[in-house]
Amino acid sequence: MKKSAMLTVKGIIGLLPAPLKNKLKTNAFLTELYSRSLRRSGLFYGYPNKKMRFAMYQKYLGRQEDLLARRNSSAEMTGLNIVIFGGEDIELTLQSISSVVSNAGRIFLIGEVVTYPVCKSVATLAEAAAEIDNKLPTLFLNSGDTLSHFAQSEFGKAAAEYELVYSDTDSEDDVGHLKSPRFLPDWNPDLQISTAYVQTAVVVNNSLLSKLGLEAVGSIPELIVLAWLSFPNASVGHLPYTLVHSRKTSTNYLASVAKVLQNHMGAQISEIGQHQVNSVLWSRHKQPLVSLIIPTKDGKELVKACIESIQTKTKYKNYEILLIDNGSEDPASLAYFEELNAHSQIRVLKYPGPFNYSAINNFGVAHAKGEVVGLINNDIEVISPLWLDYMVGHVLRGDVGCVGAKLLYSDGRIQHAGVVLGYGGGAGHAHKYYPHDHPGYMNRLIATQSFSAVTAACLLVRRELFEQVGGLNERDLAVAFNDVDFCLRIRELGKRNIYCAEAELYHHESVSRGLDISPEKAARFNKELRFLQSRWAKVIKHDPAYNPNLTLKRENFAIKEEHEYISEQNH
Repeated sequence: MKKSAMLTVKGIIGLLPAPLKNKLKTNAFLTELYSRSLRRSGLFYGYPNKKMRFAMYQKYLGRQEDLLARRNSSAEMTGLNIVIFGGEDIELTLQSISSVVSNAGRIFLIGEVVTYPVCKSVATLAEAAAEIDNKLPTLFLNSGDTLSHFAQSEFGKAAAEYELVYSDTDSEDDVGHLKSPRFLPDWNPDLQISTAYVQTAVVVNNSLLSKLGLEAVGSIPELIVLAWLSFPNASVGHLPYTLVHSRKTSTNYLASVAKVLQNHMGAQISEIGQHQVNSVLWSRHKQPLVSLIIPTKDGKELVKACIESIQTKTKYKNYEILLIDNGSEDPASLAYFEELNAHSQIRVLKYPGPFNYSAINNFGVAHAKGEVVGLINNDIEVISPLWLDYMVGHVLRGDVGCVGAKLLYSDGRIQHAGVVLGYGGGAGHAHKYYPHDHPGYMNRLIATQSFSAVTAACLLVRRELFEQVGGLNERDLAVAFNDVDFCLRIRELGKRNIYCAEAELYHHESVSRGLDISPEKAARFNKELRFLQSRWAKVIKHDPAYNPNLTLKRENFAIKEEHEYISEQNH
């Protein structure tokens, strides 16, 4: 269906009474037809247009105003030192500080030679840090930023709990309109490296600031990366409110962030793409054996395409393939598997019995020889030759757990780019159905970063961690959500799960396949969903890799609609 026709259909459906729409949704055929038509029309990710986004954000600002007014009705104001980088539109920032911040400590301008009555110009951050009031936390801003009238109280309260804290921001145009909110995730160091997503509105306690070597720090993103590299266990808080209004955001920080990382870690970093993100190939002092585990039942052509793409396109060569045959019956498939079994890097293992994805992969890991194990679906096909180099580089980092890849449908649209908890009441794929070349929300589709979970269609993890958490849950999650549950248990060990944007592969899962709605399988799915919701209710309620102001109705990072907030309040 063409885009214009689909827009008409969407408009008509939007005018239907809610009871009728809810009744239509119970019809599996109509639901699937509508979903398939929506995807094919090019409206598949349903992102609101510019006018709608502006209107939705104005409603959000009204809700935030009411919420923060209640939170701060009797709040005591904590004093703040303030450090400002740059000089453009500095008068706006100083005027805002004067009207919003009471009992301020010292105010410094970094790199400015003009001294204003209320502040002091210094050449470097180190010079400012030597003169601040060390009893107060320090707020870092960029010139041109202005403050919400709740900024001091919110930052002050958070500074008593965290060593470093940042807030969401938005943009203010020349006539004072607030727009383009940057709804950020909780602390996400890999996203900071790849995009410098926190660029302003940061408060640092003096206890942390005084321990950092600040001589070469020339921007807020550099300061944040330096703090993380120097003290990776420092407590970092995120305030999901737009407390600072910026005149602009910048990608000019990427090179300086990369320099800080290279100085400390020796990683290989390049800036890629027209949207500019840092791509990091982490140093590998060794090339461990990687055991790639591929379950299948029959599926000769899928398996052949998968294995041949690994063999011909993968630059990283120290791997073995374990093909786990779960009761194949097709003679052509069985004959092909016998051929594979003669290959020096491939073993074919028999796993009879009913399909249990978790049990099959646990069986595969038990027979694996590698230090690193990779769970690979039989309908995966390699695109980027360095996929395994990048993923292994991440998985060998001591603070990293699972590593997932960017997976594309056969038509090039996004199938997986990280898993967000809460989508559909359970979990779903970030940016699903977006075009392959789309940057995503705040460049998050093209940037390597942490997510709470990644899909096991292509997942790497150190074998020791797999065994430490007992592998996949084959008792409660035989088919669905076992990868999400596994990642969250790895996360409980204090490890970060990584979506590796540089590792691109096809996942030939059909975009247009019908819903499997047999009563038996529907009952099994619902049982497994209930288990996930019960076991991981806290993360589903607030996924730290997402933002509570973004929708959970679609995988498109749009602002929550009014009815979603009302539904949350009622629950």
